[in-house]
Amino acid sequence: MKHWGCCVVLLLLLRIPAGADRLLVYMDLEQRDHLKAYGLAFWSLKQEAPVEWLLNYRGGAFLMEARPEFVQEAQIRGVSGALVSEAQAATIYAEIDQGNMDVVRLEKAPRVAVYTPPGAKPWDDAVTMALEYAQIEYDKIWDPEVLQGKLADYDWLHLHHEDFTGQYGKFFASFGHEPWYQEQQLQYEAQARRLGFAKVSDEKKAVARTICEYVRQGGFLFAMCSATDSFDIALAAGGVDIAPAIFDGDPADPQAQQKLDFSRCIAFENFTLEMNPLVYEFSDLDTSPKEGSQVRSAEADYFTLFEFSAKYDPVPTMLTQCHTNVINGFLGQTTGYHKHQVKKSVTILGQVEGGDEVKYIHGQVGKGTYTFYGGHDPEDHQHHVGDPPTQLALFPNSPGYRLILNNVLFPAAKKKERKT
Repeated sequence: MKHWGCCVVLLLLLRIPAGADRLLVYMDLEQRDHLKAYGLAFWSLKQEAPVEWLLNYRGGAFLMEARPEFVQEAQIRGVSGALVSEAQAATIYAEIDQGNMDVVRLEKAPRVAVYTPPGAKPWDDAVTMALEYAQIEYDKIWDPEVLQGKLADYDWLHLHHEDFTGQYGKFFASFGHEPWYQEQQLQYEAQARRLGFAKVSDEKKAVARTICEYVRQGGFLFAMCSATDSFDIALAAGGVDIAPAIFDGDPADPQAQQKLDFSRCIAFENFTLEMNPLVYEFSDLDTSPKEGSQVRSAEADYFTLFEFSAKYDPVPTMLTQCHTNVINGFLGQTTGYHKHQVKKSVTILGQVEGGDEVKYIHGQVGKGTYTFYGGHDPEDHQHHVGDPPTQLALFPNSPGYRLILNNVLFPAAKKKERKT
């Protein structure tokens, strides 16, 4: 494999050599800042300049125009790259044609929304931190905007540490007497009333159904941590009351488990609800270590990405682009999922070897798609409430965060047709 490193884009680069037509932003181990490289690709799309995503070539490299302002932007962001001629680009294409690689064309910057409550701290959400570090534009939306139909304004929606069952994350046992918890409950209850719902649990399930319809109509959904399983649980419950009285003022339906409809779920099935309000779990879907069990060390906790055929399975290939196929594990309220409870229609992108735990999954709903990623923060192995924020400047090459940003660019992709 030839690496066009003779004209590497560094901060000292002053001008573009004659004959340099393309800027190759490689994404292998030679890249100085993988996360900001995604931001550079997004910025290029905002300038209405398409980007080619070279799947499985040098870690999922980007090939874009070598305009002076593009080279300058790479310098400003500290992104490594190489200037290549059209003849060199043709050699790259030929190499891609011969191996498990392919080219997709990114054409338009997706409109990005993050579902987050007012006043949420940025470090409560790994995706928000990734977007801000990579300098990718996004809007914040919440329940009123969702129920008012505002999702139609966006191509890509992220959900993170959220509870769509209306049980306030099942934090009652640990934080029920904390002022922040009580204030949040009062705010959520007031909002539910303003939106015409008697209970928060009813409102949250309506929000989940609206988001699911957004996906069916062609939206791209990315979710992490508790937003993943609580979303499907809310869909399965439908109009059934699954929230104990401590959360919504009236008892849960004693037949709640029997009334679940798994056909309404998009990813999971055959799970059992955790009805004890003092247990920090929604169901038996989650693979988080149980109370009293030994937690694996950060060094021993990892999962592996699957390798897909770039030419025949471009979507999962895009979502697994990385400079390594072994990703450090990380815990969350929802850490991962039991494989036997994942629907057969779902594509597993990453799993813990030798067991039943899957970490990273993808599927299609109607015209749209979703990706679920277990865990809270890829560079914080055991995140706790109140922990200081992760400084992504210390982790510019984070493989776990790369998976997040693969999903951000995914809606911009269109399979490229090239002449042979």
